[in-house]
Amino acid sequence: MENAFIEFEDVTKRFGERTILDRVNLKIYDGHVTTIIGKSGTGKSVLLKHIIGLLAPTEGRILFRGKPIEEMNKRELNDYKSLFSYLFQDNALFDSLTVFENIALPLQQTTNMSTKEIERRVTEKVDQMELSEEAHKYPAELSGGMQKRVALARALITNPKVVLFDEPTTGQDPIRKNTILNLIAHNQRRFGFTTIMISHDIPDIFFISDRILILYDGRIVFQGNPEELDHLDHPMVDEFIKSLEGFQDELTGLYSKKNFMRLYEQDVTHREPDETLPVAAFTVEGLDFLSKNLGDTGAQEVIQSLGGFVNTYFGDVGISTRIGRDQIVTIFPHTTLDEAERILEGFGRELQEHGLRDIALETQSEIPSSDCFAFSVSVGLAEGKVGEDLDLISRKAISKQKTIGRFECQKRGNAG
Repeated sequence: MENAFIEFEDVTKRFGERTILDRVNLKIYDGHVTTIIGKSGTGKSVLLKHIIGLLAPTEGRILFRGKPIEEMNKRELNDYKSLFSYLFQDNALFDSLTVFENIALPLQQTTNMSTKEIERRVTEKVDQMELSEEAHKYPAELSGGMQKRVALARALITNPKVVLFDEPTTGQDPIRKNTILNLIAHNQRRFGFTTIMISHDIPDIFFISDRILILYDGRIVFQGNPEELDHLDHPMVDEFIKSLEGFQDELTGLYSKKNFMRLYEQDVTHREPDETLPVAAFTVEGLDFLSKNLGDTGAQEVIQSLGGFVNTYFGDVGISTRIGRDQIVTIFPHTTLDEAERILEGFGRELQEHGLRDIALETQSEIPSSDCFAFSVSVGLAEGKVGEDLDLISRKAISKQKTIGRFECQKRGNAG
C-alpha cells in the first residue's frame, strides 16, 4: 500500500469538557477522492479544520508525508497550508464582482503576480472550465450549477494540491447533486488534485469516491473503498448506513446498492447451490461527451430518465440498481437465461421505439433550443451461480455489452 499523504494518529479534540474527536486514526492518500460521511454534529467540520491546520489536536498527532505537523517550523507550516483550497458550501461568490474577477481574487490576494500574468492565468482557467461565455457576467445572472462551476474554478486557480469540499450538494435536488459530483469527479481526473469531501449524500458519493471514512460518535469506524463498505459486516456501520441511506437511489428511483445487495442475499438463501440467475448490465455510452455537449445537468437527466424507464419496464421481474454514474445492473431472480434474453429483446425494441425519444424529451428541458445531441444505450447479459460475487457477474455482463438503442442528434422540438 502506498504511503499516506496525510495521517491522523490517535487524534483527540476537546472543547472544555466536550470531546468532539476521540482517538481518531485515518489515512488520506495522494490523488484520491476521499469522502468523510457522518451525521450532523459528529465533528466532520472539526476534522476538516484539523486537516488544514486551523485546529490543533488536544492529544495525538497529524502527519504530512510522515512528518508531524507540530514539528514544522513557520515556513514549513505555511507551505503546508498553501497546499489547500476550499470550495464553500454556498459558493461564497461576490455579487459585485464578475465571474472573471471572482476567479482572479485568490491570485490578487495571495500572490505577487503582475496584472498581466493574473489575467493570463484566469483566462486559461476560464477556458478550461468552459466559462468563456460567462466570464463578464455577475453571479446573479448564472444558474446554481454554473455558480458552482465558477466557485470550483476559483478554488483551482492557485493550482492547489488538495481541494476541500464541505457538503457541496446540501439543499440540492437529485439532479443537481449528481451534476455537482460529476463536476468534481471530472475535474479531479483532469487536474489531478487530491479531494477531501464531507458529505452525507449516500449512495451518490460512492460513485466518485476512492475511499470512504465514516465518523461516528467522534471516532472513525470505517475507512476503505466503497466495495469494502458494501461487504462489511459490522453492526455499528450497518446501523449508520441505514440511518442515512434512503430506500432508493434518489437520482434514478432504483434500489440503492446497499438495499439491492440485501435483496439479492435474501433471495439466494432460498436457492440450491447449483442454481443460476441472469444479470443484465446497462451503460449510457460516452457520458463525458454528453456532459460536454448537454452540460452536466443534461447528462444526469439522461441517467435519471433511463433509470425510470428500467424501473417501469422490468417491474416485478427484475431488481435494479445503479453501480456507477453511467451504469445500471438488473438481476432476474426468477427467470432462466433464455427468458431473460427475450425480456431484453423486448426492452431493446421498446427503448428504441419509444424510450429514447421520451428520455430525450425529458432531458431537453435543460438544453438550449439551439443545441442538439446524441446518445446510446448498451446492454450485456451474463449468468452467474447462486452466491457468486455479484460484482464479478456484473463485470461479465459489461464485457458482453452491445448497443441496443441510439438517439440521433435532434434540435429541440424535432425529437423522434
